[in-house]
Amino acid sequence: MVAIAILAAGRGTRMKSDLPKVLHELGGRSLVERVIHSCKEIQISRRIVIVGYRGKLVKESLLGSKGLQDDNPQFPPIEFVEQTEQLGTGHAIQQLLPHLQGFQGDLLVLNGDVPLLRSQTIKTLIAIHQEHKNSATLLTANLPNPQGYGRVFTDSQNLVQQIVEHRDCTQAQKQNHRINAGVYCFHWPDLEKILPELKADNDQKEYYLTDTVNFLNPVMAVDVEDYQEILGINDRKHLATAYDILQTRIKDEWMAAGVTLIDPNSITIDDTVKLQPDVIVEPQTHLRGQTSIGSGSHIGPGSLIENSQIGENVTVLYSVISDSKVADNSRIGPYAHLRGHAEIGANCRVGNFVELKNAQIGDRTNIAHLSYLGDATLGEKVNIGAGTITANYDGVNKHKTKIGDRTKIGANSVLVAPITVGEDVTVAAGSAVTEDVSDDCLVIARSRQVVKPGWKLNS
Repeated sequence: MVAIAILAAGRGTRMKSDLPKVLHELGGRSLVERVIHSCKEIQISRRIVIVGYRGKLVKESLLGSKGLQDDNPQFPPIEFVEQTEQLGTGHAIQQLLPHLQGFQGDLLVLNGDVPLLRSQTIKTLIAIHQEHKNSATLLTANLPNPQGYGRVFTDSQNLVQQIVEHRDCTQAQKQNHRINAGVYCFHWPDLEKILPELKADNDQKEYYLTDTVNFLNPVMAVDVEDYQEILGINDRKHLATAYDILQTRIKDEWMAAGVTLIDPNSITIDDTVKLQPDVIVEPQTHLRGQTSIGSGSHIGPGSLIENSQIGENVTVLYSVISDSKVADNSRIGPYAHLRGHAEIGANCRVGNFVELKNAQIGDRTNIAHLSYLGDATLGEKVNIGAGTITANYDGVNKHKTKIGDRTKIGANSVLVAPITVGEDVTVAAGSAVTEDVSDDCLVIARSRQVVKPGWKLNS
């Protein structure tokens, strides 16, 4: 049995923010959510998050996260333990004593501000811990510049002899570049016995979890292959560095899977995005949230797609799509905006400077340019002329517009909702349609043109 405890109690003063550090976002997920997500491939019996600063906000964020709910339905629910005073990592784990009474398994301790750990690294740490029947196993790394990190001293068998926090190191000890990553696996019955013995005998007057190695045996160190995995987030610069690392990972994986990224450095992709082979992503394009894109689609340049599903062989040019769906073989843009659960059928064209909000568009329908359709349902093979608007808001409520199959709306028309226009209707250009229209009609709803000759004023 493995329980995980995630340290998420600190404020993170160097972030210069009222938001708890662990709730700052990295690539579409909060830092602490990323840490929990990294355990998705591990068999877990308990999930505990230790909260402190604005703990209620941290709880609400994690309990409301759809991404965590989708990770693994078999996961145990997240439990929260409060650390009312932040007196160090050892003090945080001491708060678990009443909650893990009788637990006989292993405790994995992770930091809520170390978001780049790979699942495989955690699995390796646990496997070595259990294979050697260690009292404790800690993740270590050899950093080119270990400034600020505690140093780990081991023997030839990787058994830990001593851990010294950076601020407490002598100059000689600082020459050791093997650092403590702050990730531990403990045999809980062994740790439980010695946790009450921890003392705050250091400059910071804090209880260090690292001091437990003085009481446990054996304690083993496991080096991570990629030291970038253990990057901790302490300020905005660290956050930006972590984002660069994450983006490199994501884009390398997609290119290896058959996705073409033209100028990867100008593209960003959340790791929640799903792409199929033969997708092409042009420069200055950003794919975010729960987005999926089908094979053969060509996205960008200059597009933003978030929380949307794009079918196969779709083109999206200089456009923004959010919370929407586009079916196969449709063309979007340039400069289109789809939002608020717009749904575009197959073989459609949504062209220049078109905005769709909560609109359902049937197959083979064209909205070529300069139109706004809000709260509308269009049938198949409809043609919307330039400058068409559905006037869906009366100042109090939103109203629906319905347009039937094969209907043609002339340029510069206004459909005042609520309204239904039937099938095979033609609306003359410049019409303001305020009443329902039955099938197979011509609608002319405009003032008659009046021409008065000799209008020039005498000077």
